[in-house]
Amino acid sequence: MKALRIGIIDIVSRGPTGALWARVMNANLASIMPQVLGVWCREEGHDVAFVCYTGFEDLLKELPDNVDVVFIGAFTEAAHTAYALSNLFRSQGAITVLGGPHARCYPEDARRHFDYVLGFTDRETLRDVLQDCSQHRPMGVHLSARQQPRELPGVRERWQFIEPTLRKAPIIKMVPMLGSLGCPYTCSFCIDAAVPYQPMDFDVLREDLKFLLGKFKRPLVGWHDPNFGVRFDDYLDVIEEAVPPGGMEFIAESSLSILAEPHLKRLKRNGFKALLPGVESWFDLGNKSKTGSLQGMDKVRQVSEHVNLILKYIPYVQTNFVLGLDSDEGPEPFELTKRFLDMTPGAFPGYSLLTSFGRAAALNLDYQRAGRVLPFPFHFLNNNQCMNVTPRNYSWRDFYDHVISLTRYSFSPGAIYDRFRATPAAIPRLMNVVRAVSSEGFGRIKYHREIRQRLDTDPQFLRYFQQESDDLPEFYVDEIRKDLGKLWSWLPEGAVHHDPYAYLKSERSESVLVSVPR
Repeated sequence: MKALRIGIIDIVSRGPTGALWARVMNANLASIMPQVLGVWCREEGHDVAFVCYTGFEDLLKELPDNVDVVFIGAFTEAAHTAYALSNLFRSQGAITVLGGPHARCYPEDARRHFDYVLGFTDRETLRDVLQDCSQHRPMGVHLSARQQPRELPGVRERWQFIEPTLRKAPIIKMVPMLGSLGCPYTCSFCIDAAVPYQPMDFDVLREDLKFLLGKFKRPLVGWHDPNFGVRFDDYLDVIEEAVPPGGMEFIAESSLSILAEPHLKRLKRNGFKALLPGVESWFDLGNKSKTGSLQGMDKVRQVSEHVNLILKYIPYVQTNFVLGLDSDEGPEPFELTKRFLDMTPGAFPGYSLLTSFGRAAALNLDYQRAGRVLPFPFHFLNNNQCMNVTPRNYSWRDFYDHVISLTRYSFSPGAIYDRFRATPAAIPRLMNVVRAVSSEGFGRIKYHREIRQRLDTDPQFLRYFQQESDDLPEFYVDEIRKDLGKLWSWLPEGAVHHDPYAYLKSERSESVLVSVPR
C-alpha cells in the first residue's frame, strides 16, 4: 500500500464559541479514538495531520492541505459541522470517513455524506478502509468490527497528539485515559449499556501513569471509562503501584453503587478530586444508585446522605439527572430534585433532557414504534437544547415550565452561594461558579425560557413540537447557520433534515430479508 496523506479531525465544539466554561474545558474534552487512529495510521506508514477543534480556532485555517483521506470524529451535535467538512474535503478530491458516537447512532444518515461510516473500529477495520480507499457515492459504506478493540494505544503512544491539544488548555490540563470499555449496568437510554464490559491492559495503564509523572509536576488524568472502578481493587492497585502518594490527581465518572466509604477513603488517598455519579431518576434505576426499590423522597434522602459522604472525601461531585423519563409524572420529580439540592448543597447538578440518539439504545425502537421521536436537527441533540422524545406524562408547555423552574432554582444566586460555601477547595469552588454563570447555568436558563416563550407565541413552534407539522421553525435554521459560520455554505443540501425513524425502518427491512425463504 502506498503511503497516504491522512487528516484526522476531532470535533470537540460544533462551531465557534466564546463561552467561559468552554474556554476553560474544551481542550480537555478531546476524544481518545481519533488519537488512536492517528497512532495506527502512522504505524502503517502513513503521514498524519491531526486537528482537535475546540471552538476557539479558525477551523478553515487549521484544516490539513492536500490529503488523500480525512477521518472525522464527532458527537451527534457536531454532525452538521462534520457533514460540511466532508463536503469541503470531497470537493478537493479527498476520501472522507466518519467515526465516533454519531457514526454509531445514525449510520443511515451519515452514509449520505461520507465515503465510509465506522461503528466499532479496530485496527483491521482501519486497514480495510485504507486498502480500499475509494469513493463510495452517493451512499457510503458502513463498516463495523464485531466488538470493541481488545487493546488500544496508551498515553505514551498517543502523546504526539495529546501534547499539542493540551497546549490549547489555558488553566486545567487533563490527560485522557481509558481503563475499560462497556458497562455492566443496563440503563435503557445509554449507548454503553449494550457493550460488554472489558478492562484494558493493566500493564499499559501502569506504564502510562509512570510516563505522565515525567511530563508534569502533578498530572491530572480524566478517566473516559463509562463507569470507572467496576474492578475497583485492580485499578487502585495499579495506581498505587505506579504513582507515589500525592503524585497525581484524577477525575472519573462512576456509579454510586461503587462509591462505598472504604472505596472513597482509598480514592482520596490516591488523589481523586472529582467524581460524576449518575442518579438519573428518583423513580427508576435503583441498582445503579445503590437504592434498590426505594423511590421518591426515600431515595432522595438516601442518595443525599451518600453524596454528602462522598463530599467528605472528594472535593468536587457532579450528580447527573435525566429529565423527562417515562417514569416521571407531574411536578414531583422536579420538586424532589430541588429538595436534593437543599440537602446536598455541595453537589453540582448536571441535567440532561431525555434524548433518543438513533441506534444508541434498543429503547429507541420503542419510542419510534410509538411515533414519539421528533425530527429535531442533529445540531440540537446535545441533551440540553432539545428533547426529541414526546414526553409521556407532560404537555410540552408544562414540561418546559418544570425544567425552567428547576434550572432557575439550581443556579439562583442563593444556590450558587450555598454551593460555594459547601465546597472547601478553591479550584472546585471556582469551577462551580464558572459553570453556573456560563453556558451550563445562566445560558441554559435563557435558552429554555426562549423555547418556552416561542411555544406560546410562535404557532409554527407548537405545531412542530406536537408533530402536527414537519416544517422546521426558522429559529432552528438560524441557530445552525449562526453556529456553523463559514462552514454553513459547505453544508450539503438537505443535510439539516434527517429521518428520525431510520433505525426502525432498517430493522423492519432486515426482518423482512431474514423471513424470505432461501
